[in-house]
Amino acid sequence: MSRQWLSQNPSDPTQPRVTAAPEGWVIYAVGDIHGRLDLLEQLLGHIDRDAEASGAGHGVVFLGDYVDRGPHSKGVIERLTRLKAERPGRVVTLKGNHEDMLLSFLRDPSGGSTWVTHGGRECLASYGIQAPKLRHDQAGWESTRQALVQAMPTHHVEFLNSLDLYFDGGDYLFVHAGVRPGVAVEEQVEKDLLWIRRPFLEVEQPIEKVVIHGHSANTAPKIAAGRIGIDTGAYATGVLTALRLQGPEREFLRTGVGSPQVLRAAG
Repeated sequence: MSRQWLSQNPSDPTQPRVTAAPEGWVIYAVGDIHGRLDLLEQLLGHIDRDAEASGAGHGVVFLGDYVDRGPHSKGVIERLTRLKAERPGRVVTLKGNHEDMLLSFLRDPSGGSTWVTHGGRECLASYGIQAPKLRHDQAGWESTRQALVQAMPTHHVEFLNSLDLYFDGGDYLFVHAGVRPGVAVEEQVEKDLLWIRRPFLEVEQPIEKVVIHGHSANTAPKIAAGRIGIDTGAYATGVLTALRLQGPEREFLRTGVGSPQVLRAAG
């Protein structure tokens, strides 16, 4: 990732602080995809057209949960691996709790019965694999794990193992689930970054930066003083959301919506 993304905006200490993306850049953050390759392709089209019109440098941060629930987990992973190869230094892919479950299953099938109740069944199906019919069929789960290991292309496994836990971009912190309030970014633990809900969602300003996150779905983007949630339940609603950040301005690009919803705010 280009280090220009990480530069803080110059500020005058005598003036009120304005939350802004790194100067000269447009950043697009994309919410939870969950196997909806169709929506991902639509949203990438929106982003490309918008970025071309802006004339500024731009990058895309994907917030995790690429797999499970929707029908095309395999296709989403393939599309994202190609995108990273095509746009080196311009695409960040973060790890979500569903990638965490998938990786855990690849190592140890004992959690398979839990994973499939959270969308893993659809992920397996996208690779042409059927889950065992019996929840406690341990031999069946081991066979399923082995079949998935054989079915997954090596570059898909490499992609999953390369995912970042967070991305620090100017006044914003991008992460899948959220952060433990009051804990420095570098001291956050992986479990919280991938799984946290209430302790993060119930605090107005969990850390100094504004946290951009997915994981906790709402029918529309959720905006609070210290965070913006952009998981709009794409697998069920048909609405995949991207947050566009340029300077102090914020704009939402969404599939399934006639025209982009715009919000400009300096907080």
